[in-house]
Amino acid sequence: MKKFWQIMKAMVLAVFCMGLLVGGTFTWKGWQLYRQAVEERPLMQVVAEVQAAENYTRLEQLPDFYLNAVVAVEDKRFYRHDGIDPISICRAVLADVRAGSFVEGGSTITQQLAKNLYFTQEKKLERKIAEVFVAWDLEELCEKDEILELYVNDIYFGAGYYCIHDAAQGYFNKLPADLTDAECALLAGLPNAPSVYNPKKNPELAAQRQQQVLKRMVKCNMLTPEEASNLVILAQLLEAFETL
Repeated sequence: MKKFWQIMKAMVLAVFCMGLLVGGTFTWKGWQLYRQAVEERPLMQVVAEVQAAENYTRLEQLPDFYLNAVVAVEDKRFYRHDGIDPISICRAVLADVRAGSFVEGGSTITQQLAKNLYFTQEKKLERKIAEVFVAWDLEELCEKDEILELYVNDIYFGAGYYCIHDAAQGYFNKLPADLTDAECALLAGLPNAPSVYNPKKNPELAAQRQQQVLKRMVKCNMLTPEEASNLVILAQLLEAFETL
């Protein structure tokens, strides 16, 4: 029996060491990817390029409802973490283990911005690690509101729209400041799967996603259930009027 436990301890130790080795290898690869990216294009330069875009929209020009909807659906602890959210990462890892593949990313708004600024959508572990290093740099360089502002100006909304200004104009023929609450909820949900929730091609799926956003806002205490229900009813009425 004693020999059995000695063997078990040796096996556990071997697995632990292997895990450290594999983890260290991917961390090193991620660090190298990160260093190469920021050396080729320094972060301050990349941020300045986004801010200099023709249709860049400042935070004060965006409805509070839209900003709250984005935080609720993408990263509810955005203002409380330092670029990564350990709770979301643990939840995502469990989901990925159950599925046997990358089905949930656990990325914060800061990490998503880091990915959009520097990396592809390729789901590789070293890319995720590089993304974390850039996210930490972003948190040091920018205030939270600036990160959120950059994010909504550098995210894909589908139909060829790569910022909130173009999405508001393209889908509703409005400036972002003029969006209704229902329209804000719809736009906040698009970046999760832009081609799937494109309201021009899949209005029913877009409406379902809009309701998911509103439910998230209720869970985050940004809306009451009654307010969310009223917005869904309003959206349905507007859609009915447009078909007349």
